[in-house]
This record gives sequence, structure tokens and C-alpha cells, in this order.
Amino acid sequence: MAEDDTAADPVAGSRRHRAEEHEGLGSVGLDGDDSPPQRTHRLRQTLTVLVISGLVLALIAFGGVWYLTERYAGNVARIPDVFTGLDPAQRPAPPSPAPGESGVPVTFLLVGSDSRSDQPTTGSQATADPGSERSDVLMLLQLSADRQEAFAISFPRDSFVPVPGYGTTKINAAYSFGGPSLLVQAVEQLTNIRVDHFVTVDFVGFKAITDALGGVDVRVAQDTRAFGVSFTKGINHLNGDEALAYVRQRYRLPNGDLDRVQRHQSYLRSVMVTVKRDNLLVDPARLDDFMLAVTRSVSVDDGLSDVELLSLAVDLNNLELRDIYFLTVPVAGFGTEDSQSVVYLDEARSQELWGYIQQGTLADHLGNFNTLPAAPR
Repeated sequence: MAEDDTAADPVAGSRRHRAEEHEGLGSVGLDGDDSPPQRTHRLRQTLTVLVISGLVLALIAFGGVWYLTERYAGNVARIPDVFTGLDPAQRPAPPSPAPGESGVPVTFLLVGSDSRSDQPTTGSQATADPGSERSDVLMLLQLSADRQEAFAISFPRDSFVPVPGYGTTKINAAYSFGGPSLLVQAVEQLTNIRVDHFVTVDFVGFKAITDALGGVDVRVAQDTRAFGVSFTKGINHLNGDEALAYVRQRYRLPNGDLDRVQRHQSYLRSVMVTVKRDNLLVDPARLDDFMLAVTRSVSVDDGLSDVELLSLAVDLNNLELRDIYFLTVPVAGFGTEDSQSVVYLDEARSQELWGYIQQGTLADHLGNFNTLPAAPR
């Protein structure tokens, strides 16, 4: 095939292009071939085509958003009035954009209910109130202002902390005492970080999500056994029931509740790895099963809109796994209060942690804290 002389000589090609444009302009209304009425007609036709094309694209985009919100986000159960009754004067101030940035961090309080019921207590088919059980999993998840990093910070469920109206007690008791609102208050008071949204899932939903993925792979540091399930050192592929046993175990683990917290983190990391590794976006049927399981199993505060949920899903999917960090609140030791085992937090180091989060610099100081190892116990 002969080479195009325009490609061979860009300057000549540019000149020829300008000449052709000039000839085209000169032929309209100047040489008698095309009268002004004809030009007007052509212009109207062009504008009509552009308007119709724009409307078609807009309808397609709207239809896609409508389908996604109805198919997935519309399934999500809403918890009413999580933040409505909170005194604004007692809450941490909302974050402001940093110099040169337009966005702000968004912070979620993630809760796993310890309901042993075979019937769901969270999600669209819930049969009990979200606060009727204590929280087994408690994480503060923050997406950075530029959505390029995420930090998941776990609280041991027996953390002995102040709970508004109830003195100092276990942090998970706040959930059963006053539901999501009281738990949000306790966490905000402890961290001085404003919670934007609340998300909870129970054991039934946990198993459904795991099974919809076809199970998850977790790396175990040592052989152990819990709830009738044996785990061997190395990689273990777990279905929903086995994964639930994995995250619930604390006995026979050297650090008890602290090791269990890291198992919670390890499971969540494994879910993210599975979604990325298996590239669910190119497997519509499997992706649909997973999305339906997630959206039918979780409950969120009623201030989180369907559009925000979809935006969150996109932000999380765009994150690189290496930019998602898992930490545990610094612990000073263990003890007993009113015949109950408790975990005492290290107040000085905890304040250091919360300060880094507020400043947006935690990624630079991860070595100061207890992060998730490759193979938790």
C-alpha cells in the first residue's frame, strides 16, 4: 500500500488540509452552488442529529444508572436516624479540603453483629433490630480525600472505653445498649474522628457473601481448630461456614482477641484479593451473584444514597491492594472488670494514631503501629 504523502510530509499535509477547508468554505454562498436557505437547512439537520444523539446517550446512561441502582443499591436495607439525634456540638467537626484539594476523606464505621440466629438480623430480609446483639467486628474504614488510599482500623471488641451514659465499659456493649447511634457516639468520642456512614452485616450475611465468591483463600500461621473446623498452616480455602469459624476463633490463639481481630482483617483482605484476582468484572454472572449477596446482606444508615453506594463501590474497585492498610488500635494490656475480661487501650499511642488520620499522614507512620501480617495466627 502506498504511503500517504500527508504522513510523509506533515507540513505539506497541514497546508493541504487548510487549503481544503478554505475551498469548502469558499464553495458555500460564494460560487452560487449553495444558497443561504440551503445552508440553514443543513445546519438545522446537523443540530437535530446532535440533539437526538445527545438525548439517546443520556437515556442510555440514565438507564444504566437506574438499572444498577434498582438491581443492586436498591436492595440495601436502610437504618433510620443513625445520626439524626446526635448533638452537632458534641461531634467532631467535618473534615475540610486540604490546600490544593477539592475532596475530603469519608469515614465508615463497619460493624459485624455477633448474632447466632439462623435468621438474618441485617440486610433487606432482617427479622431483628441491628442493635439487638453486640458487635463482634468493629472497624473504622477511611477513604483518603483523593480516594487513592484506604485505612481499616480495628477495635478489639472488649476494648474498655467510655460509653456516653454508661460509664466505662466494653465498646461492643454500646451497640446493644443504644444501637448504631450510641456506638457512633462512643467511637467519635474516643477518636475525635467524625463518622460519616454506618454499615453492618451479621453472620448469615457474612456466609452468603463468602459463598457467592466461591469461597476465599486465607493464609494461616499454624495448625489450629475451632467450631469443628480444622485449619492447617499455609493457604486454606474456606466456604461460608468455615470462614465464619475462622473469624470467630480466639481460643487456642496466643493473643486471643487481638489475633481474632487480625483474622477479621485477613478475611476482608482475602475478599478484596479474590475480587481483584478473579476479575469479577469480566464474569457477569458471578459478579451479579456477589453484588446481590452483598447488597441483600448489609444494612447502612439512611443518609447513604444509592448513588453514593455505587460511587463507593467504584472507588473501592479502583484501589490497588497495596494501598489498603489494616491496623489495630494500640493496646496496653488485658485485665478484668466486674468479672469480665477486657482490653485496655494504649491512650498515648492511640491519640498518636488518630492524629495521623486527622492530618492525612498515617501512610507515612505505619511502622509505629500493629499492622496486619501476611499470615495471622
